[in-house]
Amino acid sequence: MSGLQMTLINRSSFHNLYSLLPLICCRFSSSAACLADCPTHSRTLPSSTSTQVLHQDVVSLIKSCTQKVQLLQIHAHLICCRWLYDPSQLLSSLKLYNTLIGAFSMSDSPEEGFHLYRNIRRMGISTDPVSSSLAIKCCAKIRSLIEGVQVHGRVLVDGHQRDSLLLATLMNFYSVCERIDDCLKVFGEIPHRDVVCWNVMISCYLLNKRSIHALDLFDLMFNAGPNCKPDQVTCLHVLQACTNLNALEFGEKVHKYIEENGFDGTTNLCNSLISMYSRCGDLEKAYGVFKRMGGKKNVVTWSAWVSGLAVNGYGRDAIEAFFEMIQSGVIPDDKTFTGVLSACGHSGLVNEGMMLFEKMSRDFNMLPNVHHYGCMINLLGRAGMLNQAYDMILSMRVRPDATLWRTLLGACRIHRHITLGERVVEHLIELKAQEAGDYVLLLNMYSSAGNWEKVAEVRQFMKERGIQTTPGCSTIEFGGVVHEFNVDDISHPRYHEVYAALDEIGQQLRIAGYVPEISSELHNLSVEEKGSQLSYHSEKLAIAFGLLMTPPGKTIRIANNIRICTDCHSFAKVLSSAYNREVVIRDRSRFHHFRRGVCTCNDYW
Repeated sequence: MSGLQMTLINRSSFHNLYSLLPLICCRFSSSAACLADCPTHSRTLPSSTSTQVLHQDVVSLIKSCTQKVQLLQIHAHLICCRWLYDPSQLLSSLKLYNTLIGAFSMSDSPEEGFHLYRNIRRMGISTDPVSSSLAIKCCAKIRSLIEGVQVHGRVLVDGHQRDSLLLATLMNFYSVCERIDDCLKVFGEIPHRDVVCWNVMISCYLLNKRSIHALDLFDLMFNAGPNCKPDQVTCLHVLQACTNLNALEFGEKVHKYIEENGFDGTTNLCNSLISMYSRCGDLEKAYGVFKRMGGKKNVVTWSAWVSGLAVNGYGRDAIEAFFEMIQSGVIPDDKTFTGVLSACGHSGLVNEGMMLFEKMSRDFNMLPNVHHYGCMINLLGRAGMLNQAYDMILSMRVRPDATLWRTLLGACRIHRHITLGERVVEHLIELKAQEAGDYVLLLNMYSSAGNWEKVAEVRQFMKERGIQTTPGCSTIEFGGVVHEFNVDDISHPRYHEVYAALDEIGQQLRIAGYVPEISSELHNLSVEEKGSQLSYHSEKLAIAFGLLMTPPGKTIRIANNIRICTDCHSFAKVLSSAYNREVVIRDRSRFHHFRRGVCTCNDYW
């Protein structure tokens, strides 16, 4: 039983808390401090005037709390003075309780806020929408679905279901608990939706990886009433959705809206635009926003630009921007170093990366975190320095997580280092963090070495454990609409045309010199069968759709949820030359800009 629950069960038990009261009484004003002298909890209440002052003092004190024990001490003092139990002070008592619940919602013990809410109701004190909203925030913070649903039930019983702010808090709670259908239901029940409700719903879609639906809501808001006009928060959310989907055209539309409504002077929106454009592969537009910001650039601005250069494969430019940032007087933070170190990894700049890694602690007194180590493991691993990468993990100042080991496992796949790869998998098993992708990397190593017996063993193990691999999914935007394609996909309404176009493209590319990279196929099949299996990867379907729907010369932009395979990479290179098209593919870790038969990654990915 928690200390706070005890405070609400038996007031007489608080005589032993009087030893704690002097710790807080010195922080009360004179009207509040006079209560510390009361010998028992039956002391007469102060006058209405002093009570009002007390209320202000207590609220201020509660808001200044930084630890759970401080809240418990204040609560004990109020109970011992009977100030929370007098009917004439019921309204003020509720306000104090709300302040306490709100303080707990922002503390490291949010569950205590829910317990307080539940117990004041058991005491017969009626709660208001503010109380319920704060209690729901507590439940959201600990992702406690059962308790949150209980509060939702009380909201309905109390007749507070028309309070838009309260319902928006409920939507956020269901979103955090990944109950998107319940969130949608609450959204549909709001009688008078305002922009806050719409923003929460868009945020819910983002949090639950439904970015396409977030874009749909943005369009719907314009016809939803005068109180639903998209604001700056809406634009921030929608720009993130555009970034997730590689939806450049939609992002440009949001940018135009930002300019038309005078939001373009807002630093955080400009930072989001830089991130959106660079992560949609349009560095020219990203630089345009960056340059126009002038002296408004902050560390987030520079970090977004450095990271944008990094993910697009411009490693040396990212390093140059990093030093330009320092010269301008802006101090880099941990995210800036993550960006510039990842730039070194994408471009194979080992010496530069080692120099920057040392500079971080030497010149900026910044200890590397797990993300910085991850960049270094990626840098060393991709450069073939696998033993150095392994030694770095073992000597780290922080405990290595599964992501670090997976980074090294990916490097083992690239360099076909099976022995070390097996050792890395053992570390993942120790962490109980192995995923389907880890076994796919193992399969790739074994199949590349022609060890089909091991391939069969891993496949059988995955089957017995019910381990399902993530299917490849590619998206392409056309006419402001995002189209999705999966491997061997027949769900698209125009799939007949797409497959016919892809077959024709394949014939043309073979004439131009394209040869399927059968090493990308992980099954023990004949050469012809492997080539057939590779024919309908999601990236190829998306490229075929792009060629089918866009005029000659138009850049084709695609986003893929997994690392691009060697065969699709080769396919896109030959196609960019044969069809005179620029193809931009963003995979899980970086961009590939295919132009005239070559890729900006220089086949280093």
